[in-house]
Amino acid sequence: MISFGSRKRRAVNHFLAEVSFLPQTEFSKHCSGAPALRIMNLPDDHAADEEQPDPTPVRKNNDKMRRRIIFEAARLMYSRRESEYYRAKLKAARKICGGWVKPKDLPSNAEIRDEIQRFAYIYEGDHRLQNLRDMRLTALAIMRLLKKFRPRLIGSTLTGHVRSGSDIDLHVFASTVEAVTGALDEAGQVYEVEHKRVRKHGVERLFTHVHVQGPFEIELTLYAPDKARLVFKSSITGQAIERATISQLEQLLASEYPDAALDQVPRMGEEVDRFTVFRSLLVPLAAVEQGRKHHPEGDALYHSLQVFELARDELPYDEEFLLAALLHDVGKAIDPKEHIQAGLEALQGFITERTQWLIENHMEAHKIFNGSIGARSERRLREHPDFEELELLSRCDKAGRQRGAQVPEVEEALDYLKELARMYG
Repeated sequence: MISFGSRKRRAVNHFLAEVSFLPQTEFSKHCSGAPALRIMNLPDDHAADEEQPDPTPVRKNNDKMRRRIIFEAARLMYSRRESEYYRAKLKAARKICGGWVKPKDLPSNAEIRDEIQRFAYIYEGDHRLQNLRDMRLTALAIMRLLKKFRPRLIGSTLTGHVRSGSDIDLHVFASTVEAVTGALDEAGQVYEVEHKRVRKHGVERLFTHVHVQGPFEIELTLYAPDKARLVFKSSITGQAIERATISQLEQLLASEYPDAALDQVPRMGEEVDRFTVFRSLLVPLAAVEQGRKHHPEGDALYHSLQVFELARDELPYDEEFLLAALLHDVGKAIDPKEHIQAGLEALQGFITERTQWLIENHMEAHKIFNGSIGARSERRLREHPDFEELELLSRCDKAGRQRGAQVPEVEEALDYLKELARMYG
C-alpha cells in the first residue's frame, strides 16, 4: 500500500526503541533535596562539570544516576535528536530526574562522547573503521586542494571518534570567504556558505562555515590568516584542541594505514561524486512549474520528492529503484519537451542499467494503466525481469501529486541513498 508518513532514521530508532531503562522510581529519590540545582538554570555547558562534589549522597546511588544520564544523553546524540552536548545533558537529566539534579551528577562531555562511541562500536562494527579511513583520505584530498589556506583537520575524523553521519571538520585561514569558494569553484565542488552568530560568555561572534558536499559532508570554518597559530580549546575536554596539518595527517595515515598509497589519493575535482551530480540535477527542479491539471502539487522537485518518499515506503532497501524514483524527472529542468532523454544523457555514467531502464520506461508504464499502449510494446515490458518495479514506479509517480504532502529535503533523500550504498555496495 502506498502511503505518506514522516520518517526519522528508522534503522537507528529501531534499536533505540528496544533499549530498556532502569525503573524511574529507583533514581527519583536521588534527584531531589538540597543542595540541588534546577536544570533550566545551568549557566553554561561546563558549569556542572566544575562544581565541587557534595559529599553527603551515597556514592553508589549517585554513580547509577550519573550513568543513566550519560546513557540517555548519548542516546539522544547518537540518534541525532540532539547535536549539542549541553542540550543533550539537560534533556537527559530532566527525563531521569524530573527537572532536578545535583550539579556533580551531570556527566562531562567526554563521558557522553565515549558512550556514543560505544553505541557506534556495537551497532556499526567494522563499517565504522572503514568509514574512518575513507573520511581521513577524503580530508587529505580537500586539504591538498586548499593548501594555500593552511587547512587544519580537527574533530572526530582526526581523533577517531566517528559514527554514522559524522562530517569532516577543517579550519581554514583566509581573508575572504570568496577566496576559499573560488578554489572550490575551480575544482567543481558543490557547497553552501553559512554565517552563524554564537553568543558565549556574553560576547557575540560571527562564524563563517562552508559546507562542501560529497561522499562525506565537509565543514570548513573560516578564520582570519593571523589566527592560524591561535590555540583553540575543545568544548569536550577543555584542553587545547587537536589539529593536524597536511604533513601531520599524512604521517598519521602512513602509520595507521601502511597499505594506503597517499601519492595516489585523488585530487578533489578529478573524480566526480555521483551524489553531487544527482544534487546538481535535482535542485533546479524547484523552479520548474508544472501544469496544474496533471500536477496540482506544484513544482517538479516537490513531485520528485513525493515519488521518492512513496517508493521508500515500498522498497526501502532497493537503491536502484529509489534512484529511479528520485531522478525520473530531472530532465524537465534541461529540456521539458524531451525530459526523459535529456535526463538520461545527464545521468549517463552515474546510474546503473537497471535504474536507466526504469527511468526510460516509466512513461510507457503509464500507458499500460490507461490502455493506450500497443500490444507489442506492452508484451516487451511485461517480459522484462524488472517489470514489477516499473509498475510500482508508475503507481508512485501517479500518487506523488498531492498538495501539502510531507516530503524529505533533497539532502535527506541523498543521505539515505548514500547510507544504502555504504551498507550494500
